[in-house]
Amino acid sequence: MSPDPHEEEISLKFHGGYLGVLLPFFFFLMGAVIIALSGAPDERGLWPVLIGAMGLGLVLAKDRNAYSEVLLQGMSQKIVMIMITAWMLASCIGVLMTKTGLVEALIWLSLQLNLGPAGFLLATFLICCVISMSTGSSFATILICSPLLYPSGGMMGVELPLLAGAILSGATFGDFSAPISDTTIASALSQQANIGRAVRSRLKYSVPVLLVSGIVFVLLQMGSSSASVANPELLSGEARGLPMLGVPVLIIFLFLRGKHLVVGLMAGLFAGILIGLAFGLLPWGEVIALDLDNFRATSFIIDGITRAVGISFFTILLMGLVQTIKASGILASLVAYASARVKSSRAAKGWITGVTSLAVLLTTHSIVAILMVGEFVSQTGSKSHISEVQRANLMSLAVCFFPFVLPYFIPVILMANMTQTGTEYGLAQQSPLAIGMYNIVAWGLLIYMLFILFRREQTKTTLEKP
Repeated sequence: MSPDPHEEEISLKFHGGYLGVLLPFFFFLMGAVIIALSGAPDERGLWPVLIGAMGLGLVLAKDRNAYSEVLLQGMSQKIVMIMITAWMLASCIGVLMTKTGLVEALIWLSLQLNLGPAGFLLATFLICCVISMSTGSSFATILICSPLLYPSGGMMGVELPLLAGAILSGATFGDFSAPISDTTIASALSQQANIGRAVRSRLKYSVPVLLVSGIVFVLLQMGSSSASVANPELLSGEARGLPMLGVPVLIIFLFLRGKHLVVGLMAGLFAGILIGLAFGLLPWGEVIALDLDNFRATSFIIDGITRAVGISFFTILLMGLVQTIKASGILASLVAYASARVKSSRAAKGWITGVTSLAVLLTTHSIVAILMVGEFVSQTGSKSHISEVQRANLMSLAVCFFPFVLPYFIPVILMANMTQTGTEYGLAQQSPLAIGMYNIVAWGLLIYMLFILFRREQTKTTLEKP
């Protein structure tokens, strides 16, 4: 994720100064919020907004050729290709699991275990926590779990916004707590903090949040007035799809062994194909078939990649736009401004949290935000004697709250998009706003972590008094 040493550093100047730098981002945010709140969760709707924001930046840039080069640099970063590859593979696995009957098998298993709606909701939350801790990827968790658990839970009578919120909550837990999470790694390394120490320090409050969140989900479901079932005839389910459970088990095992995200997903995809063919769950025509009348090929893999197209191009365009703010020099000015005003540890923590929050609100991307403000956080925190681990935790707080609650961030939009998997079973698609509000883990992390940081600050202040 570090810049290419052979890539020339380009500096950008804009008409209007820093206002000219930020105007394209304000344009993007306004468009994203309007589209999200209108109930249109498909990230394809954000493509024109991003193109418009890039065009506005091109008009405001003093050197349009340099601006164009910076856009391309941002789009071509290695991290972008890693994310897109992972999304495509995970989406293919999700389609495969649906076509081989795992949804119906989970319904059958839930009925055998006598899991009611509340029990299934709790199981959904815990399963997503396990997968997100194993993969370190909130996106992979959403893409793998949603096509399986959302339709199953919906047909079991689980409140749909709660169900989507439980999946997103589980994804949030791993993004914040997993040692292989890109958020954990980026925040720790940006502050030269030991990753193991950072993870252990987070478990002190993330585990209680996990337990409380599970209880809250059960209570909310039990108190829900909705117990409708989309298609009661499908609730009988059938066990024939149970062998496909070996696919997520294999993926989790490979990730626990430290395998690369792409290695685990590729292995899971090919294992799923073999299991599906061997047990007669997957016709060969679903793997690849030629439609000569329409001059095209058909495959569940094509369907999976098509499902990932929207979020992939959204990320490509966004990363290009984000690169322009890095090339403007605005962050260096922010460091100088804050350094002159930070007079205490408490003030430094406020600046660290505030600047990281602003960065993630502007970029809508956690890792990009961390990389943008990492140097600022390091300089500001070290001057006020805030430990490396605490600085990393403060950054992770900001980037694991806003992106998992607000309706114009990728995780929330992606989760809303994945609720489309329930439409073929008669389940309603959910809006990003409703899903984010039911992310109990994100709200719990915010409340609990702010409480811990405030209490530590008070203790430290008392001990330092003469």
